[in-house]
Amino acid sequence: MEYRLRYIYLLTHTIVSVTSLLPCKAMQPLRKPNLSLFNTLLRSRFRITPQSPLNILIHNHFTTSPPHDSNSITNTTTTSTSTKTSSIDAGSSNRKPISQWPGMFHSPATHALWEARSSIFENPVNGNAVSSSQIKPIPKAPSRSRTSIFYNFSFDHILREQYRNPWNHIRMGKLVEDFDALAGTIAFKHCSNEDGTVMPLLLVTASVDRMVLKKPIHIDADLTIVGAVTWVGRSSMEIQLELIQPAQGNPNISDTPALVANFTFVARDSATEKAVPINQISPETEEERLLWEDAEKRNKLRKKMKSEQKHTQNEDNARLHSLLAEGRIFSDMPALADRDSILLKDTCLQNSFICQPQQRNIHGRIFGGFLMRRAFELAFSTAYAFAGVAPHFLEVDHVDFVKPVDVGNFLRLKSCVLYTELDNPDKPLVNVEVVAHVTKPELRSSEVSNRFYFTFGVDPEAIKNGLRIRNVVPDTEEEARKVLERMDAENSKFG
Repeated sequence: MEYRLRYIYLLTHTIVSVTSLLPCKAMQPLRKPNLSLFNTLLRSRFRITPQSPLNILIHNHFTTSPPHDSNSITNTTTTSTSTKTSSIDAGSSNRKPISQWPGMFHSPATHALWEARSSIFENPVNGNAVSSSQIKPIPKAPSRSRTSIFYNFSFDHILREQYRNPWNHIRMGKLVEDFDALAGTIAFKHCSNEDGTVMPLLLVTASVDRMVLKKPIHIDADLTIVGAVTWVGRSSMEIQLELIQPAQGNPNISDTPALVANFTFVARDSATEKAVPINQISPETEEERLLWEDAEKRNKLRKKMKSEQKHTQNEDNARLHSLLAEGRIFSDMPALADRDSILLKDTCLQNSFICQPQQRNIHGRIFGGFLMRRAFELAFSTAYAFAGVAPHFLEVDHVDFVKPVDVGNFLRLKSCVLYTELDNPDKPLVNVEVVAHVTKPELRSSEVSNRFYFTFGVDPEAIKNGLRIRNVVPDTEEEARKVLERMDAENSKFG
């Protein structure tokens, strides 16, 4: 019965969606379809009454009124004495296929976030186009952008299966993608005006300042990702996200955040692509002020590190030669090389793909979250092939989005184990680099668009059973400089 209902829904929804698209321009939001035909078919074929749960579910999906159900919190707003959080349900059961929306194909969470963001796109100012110069930035409290997304893993088995990896753990690549999508929604909310309209901005992910796993994430327990804008510059903003998985009586789960990340978004005018000022931030609580101060420190330290890096690149000759000494033995006297070491180039993997329209955002560019997911999955495979056992994720280090990636781009991802940390033999660490290249065969060109750095751990039981993690050594000066740069970045991490 369930499959027959879905089939009729999909058939009718396709007819209605195509009809509603006829007068619309490309890349504009869909109108809300009229489901009277679908409801009539259902009632006549399956005897569904207006009070039927299925009929109510469909009605609530296409209206702004949330369902009054104890197990659902779709598009609701919860209010406490201190903060207001817009809450979104990632559940698969209330997500309907809207294939014409960009980004729909990724996950139920991305789908839900696009639905929540759609009201912004459908709300022009007085029906006229607005330029960024017509709207003056206003101060907004962090609570105005606070948004959470809820994953009902304990009840929704369809949703749970989409986030399960082969080892019955959480699929981190999909969560990383959802983090970026949620950060984008928060950025749009902060840049919107009092009436809900937003300037015609390009809001793009500029960087990610570490994404640290603080405790294991369980696939069979509910979790929530919540975030808000914590700091604003002239045209950039920092968004802090936390993944929280309540204990709910499970002694193996604590109530502290399991994953914390800081995303930096920048705003550009959609016509000129020049930096434009955005709404400033006005912290209201002591916690919000502390978060703002921490973000301000990170921003200043980030600028300082970039300036210092330019002056210290030529001061590492001694360290460089020390790193290259072992690599030269592999090249000149391979029979005498250390059997517990391996050349960096021998750990490499790569893949390539064409960026498809389903992976775009509303501006026709590829989601930063999609790129992070693909990079994570390649990094995981690289660490897996290197270690010989499935690794476990520990951290995403600083990520810079150097160049945008467009629909139709030929993207090549190249990965390698950059170095290993073997100071603690019982808990070795594997550091993986993934570099994304936008390749244009017609122009015979290839440019780096992104660099990603991931840290993985290895199962302690495998180490106890005799598994040995090899040391990785560079073979060229370029490789050695990359290793030194990452080691220095690790040693000067900011909280």
